[in-house]
Amino acid sequence: MDTEFDWLTLDDDEAVLWADTPHPYSLVPSFIVGVPLSLVLVGIPLLVGSYLSHKNTNYVVTSDALYRKSGVLSRSVQRIEFDKVQDTSYSQTFLGAQFGYGSVNISTAGGSGIEMSFGNVADPQSLQTLVNERIKRRSGPETDAEGKAAVLDDILTELRAIRRAVEGDDVPDDVTDDVPDDVTDDVTDDATDRAGDEPDTDPDSDAIEPSDFEFDATTDER
Repeated sequence: MDTEFDWLTLDDDEAVLWADTPHPYSLVPSFIVGVPLSLVLVGIPLLVGSYLSHKNTNYVVTSDALYRKSGVLSRSVQRIEFDKVQDTSYSQTFLGAQFGYGSVNISTAGGSGIEMSFGNVADPQSLQTLVNERIKRRSGPETDAEGKAAVLDDILTELRAIRRAVEGDDVPDDVTDDVPDDVTDDVTDDATDRAGDEPDTDPDSDAIEPSDFEFDATTDER
């Protein structure tokens, strides 16, 4: 690993996709204010602080997460995984629009406001596009799989309910309530049609036929 990334610890299958520091032109406002004030020794700390902050700030985008390192006398490293990112945006000041730099802001699910900001980076729109592509690549397959599993579960539930209704089993109310009305009507009509095709097995009708036969036989003897 390069010495400039000695602060970065990556997983075995994690690769660096993009890395940068704040744009050099982002120091222009500090020099505009600091140089005149340096005549009275007030602007010198401002210039030194801006330069050191610029040199000690790093931004890294890997295949798994976003990293931001900052700090002059101390070091602070922030990491956000792509599957936790909820929203991204970028902004540019007037000077940023003129010189081609801006800030990319990252918001996470459950967080309050902006959780991470890549300040004053070159071509912020391209960086936002890269981050959004990684978010879709990380979360897309899992979301699709969960959605397909939920649809299959619903289909299996309805098929089991229809099978119980056709076989005449006792179906719980909570299952039949989930069966669509058109499916229930089709099953009911089918059962009614089959019942109409069965022969009449009324015992009274069977008893009448022998009595009529005996009456006719008696009449013929007379």
